Amino acid sequence: MRIVVTGRDGQVARALAERVAATTGHDLVHAARPEFDLEAPDTLAEAIAALEPDLVVNAAAYTAVDKAESEPERAMAVNATAAGEIARGARLAGAPIVQLSTDYVFDGALDRPYREDDPVAPLGAYGRSKLAGEIAVREANPRHVILRTAWVYSPFGANFVKTMLRLAETRDEMGVVSDQHGNPTSAFDIADAILAVAGGLGSTNSGTYHLAGTGPATWHEFAQAIFEIAGPHLPKTPRVNAITTADYPTPAPRPANSRLDTGLFERTFGYRAPEWRTSLRETVERLFP
Repeated sequence: MRIVVTGRDGQVARALAERVAATTGHDLVHAARPEFDLEAPDTLAEAIAALEPDLVVNAAAYTAVDKAESEPERAMAVNATAAGEIARGARLAGAPIVQLSTDYVFDGALDRPYREDDPVAPLGAYGRSKLAGEIAVREANPRHVILRTAWVYSPFGANFVKTMLRLAETRDEMGVVSDQHGNPTSAFDIADAILAVAGGLGSTNSGTYHLAGTGPATWHEFAQAIFEIAGPHLPKTPRVNAITTADYPTPAPRPANSRLDTGLFERTFGYRAPEWRTSLRETVERLFP
């Protein structure tokens, strides 16, 4: 199978490249800058179709959640308009598309994990742009899997795990929010889920699915787990103090509850992500070889 993935340096794109390299039967092609520019959407559909994909994975996105509040048009252009054109390009090639989306399409008001059919109500510009991208992909290509995920981390790029480890180099203590709940998710687990879709996507299971690490956590619990695992590699382990969202204001509001119910994806494609601490340990150990 020829898999075309948008982006080259993003967390999921890099994790997927590693997973494909370790398997047989798949050929992965990156559609990335400078030839492939999400901010030039008129060029995207033809560029995708020319690569003759069997499956397209749109892993590239505008992900600066706070900056999107001051750049809503740019976020919408990349996350919605470009996503629709990428989906159209996949359709022109006769291929399905996996579109990565986010827990930020929800407002976080429920007191249980979100299911796919729960009402969407994004709180900020980033979430609105990703929701618009979901709609654009559905309209452009009936053969789609929209994969909502959350709290993504990996050994690559910028993410919460790497930020915590960087701060540990200079701080004896730090405050981390303890009243936001979600599912920490390894980019490698997302890559494995995408390959499960590649092996099981048929004419009847297109749709929207949730995929995230197994088990809930707060950001505070996530940070504590990072330092517990990384402790032997650190000169000192900082103290992690629990704070509230109100103590750490940000330009973009965050949903208090980002937990995702992944049962539908598991039943449909036969894949369940590992317990999040298991995947976290694998990432931290890669950062300290």
